[in-house]
Order: sequence, then structure tokens, then C-alpha cells
Amino acid sequence: MSDMHGRSEETPIPQPASMPQPASTNLPTRTEPVRSFRRSVTEGDASTSEVVAIVRPARWYAVIWSSRKARIGIVMLAVFLLVAVFADFLSPYGPTDASFSPAQDPSWAHWMGTNTLGYDIWTQLVHGTRLSFAIGVLGGAATIVIAIVVGLLAGYREGGLLDDVLSFLTNLALVIPVLPLMMVIVAYSETRGLALLVFVIAITSWAGASREMRSLIISMRNRDYVTAARFGGDGMLRIVFREIMPNMSSLIVSGFIGAATAAIAAEAGLSFMGFGDPNTVSWGQMLAQANANGALVQGLWVWLVAPGLMLALLMTSLTFVNFGVDMLSNPHLREEEK
Repeated sequence: MSDMHGRSEETPIPQPASMPQPASTNLPTRTEPVRSFRRSVTEGDASTSEVVAIVRPARWYAVIWSSRKARIGIVMLAVFLLVAVFADFLSPYGPTDASFSPAQDPSWAHWMGTNTLGYDIWTQLVHGTRLSFAIGVLGGAATIVIAIVVGLLAGYREGGLLDDVLSFLTNLALVIPVLPLMMVIVAYSETRGLALLVFVIAITSWAGASREMRSLIISMRNRDYVTAARFGGDGMLRIVFREIMPNMSSLIVSGFIGAATAAIAAEAGLSFMGFGDPNTVSWGQMLAQANANGALVQGLWVWLVAPGLMLALLMTSLTFVNFGVDMLSNPHLREEEK
């Protein structure tokens, strides 16, 4: 529009009504995303305040090494193993060389002297370590294999026909005197040697370990992972040897060490009583020869004491290592060790 002087007048444009402000709802302020970090810790440095921390169990070798007795046993066992491997380098003579003068005193040429048969005592002592180690490893392995097969199958089929048959054989083997049975088998055998000793030890020493295996698998066969494997269609052998047996590793290793110790003692006992192989050199054979030739009467106490001492130390080292293996399955022993 124009006024009287000819000037135009702008018409004001109406302003929209102001929008009502929303009521305060106390919304939280926006913050940056919080990152959480997961830190792996061990049992030693984990505390109750670390809620998000992941506790990683100690390694099996660290658990065994944490035992003072196990450390001593491992060192002793390593020394015996080195002696058995390097026996040819540690002794200048052959173990069956009987060309020396009998009953010589210890000297630089013969560190422990010679016996009444003309053998170097140090040479026979060093080479005897090999047979004791072989008997321990092979006899212990054969014994524990039989115990695992019989014990696991019997325990998994508890109450069935298979369990009844295997339990009967186990109970029968437990009540039969072991040493007389060994003597009878060896005495009526046409050949003697390492294979026969391993066979005799295996078939007469498996029952005790088998009973332990059976008791443990009875408590483990109804666990969740076993039930899941059964529903998944796995057979009995697969469940027993693939699902259950790996969880019994500490018991198996402990049983092997015990069987190896018993095998070494059995070989020495049989050889001492004259049921060993006279063509082989072993600590038990040395004891038998020393006893038959009156070593103490003639003053050759080294001939009798040295192999007996070596047997005692070797079996003691295996027993000490077994203390550390027991700590794998028994956490209370770890607390006592600390």
C-alpha cells in the first residue's frame, strides 16, 4: 500500500507462533564408548578385585617342577638316563670282558676294582643301568596298557557281562601271588631275556592299576561331555579312549611310574634268585654273582653294595617324580607344597 506522499508501506508478515519447548526429561548425556580389555593372568597374581581377568592355570610341567621332591627326582633320573646312554664312553672296557686279574683293589685302571670272576665292577655297574631302564620303560608301558584297556572297558560297562568277566579276571590276578608266579613262568620257559621279563611283569602286575582305572571311569562316565558324545552317536571305544582317557592322564602317568618301579624291582629280584639271563649284565645279576661268590667274606663290599645302592636310588628317583605327578590331579597337594 502507498501513503499520501506516494511512499509504499510494507505489510508486516505475520510470524508463526513459537513452537513449545519439550519438557526436560533428564536424558543422559552422550559419552564415548567404554573399551574393556581382557588380561590373562596366572593363579599366582590373580586377585578378587579383577572381575574381568581370565585365570590361566599353570602348565603341567610347572606344577611338577614346583615340587621339591619332584625336582630332586627329575635330576636323579636325568643322571641315570645319561649314564645309560653314554655307558660306552664312561667305561673303557666291555661289560663281558673277564680277562682281568680277580679281586683287584680300586685303582686308576679299575675305579671300583674287579670281582673274583675277573670283571671290572665299574663297567658292569654302568652297563647295568641300560637293562634296568629298559625293563622299567617296557615293563611299565606294557603293564599300564593292559590296565587301561581292562579297567576302562570294565568301568564303562559297569554291571554288564563285560564288566563281570573283566572284574573276575582282575580279582583273580590280585589274589595270585605275583613273585611265585613269575618264578614258575620263567623257570619253565625255554628262553630267557628282556622280552620274557617284560611279558612276565606285564601279565602279573596290571591288576592293581586296572582296579583304580575302573573306579575312576565309573565316576566320569555320566558327565556332560560323555553324555553328549553318546547322544552324538559315538561308539563305546571312541568314548572311552577319545573322550574319557585324556582326562585321566595324570592317573595314567602315575600308574606308569609305579609300574616301572615295580618292574625294575621284579627284574632285580628274579635275577638275584637265579631266574635272570646269565648272558646279560644287570644290577640284579651283579647282586646274584656277589652273593654266590661270597663278596662280603672276601672284603669285596663294593661288588655287593654298589648295585644295591643304584637300585635304591633309581627307584627313589621315580618315587620322587611321582609326587609331582600326583599334584596334577590333587590341588590340595599344591597348597601344602606352598
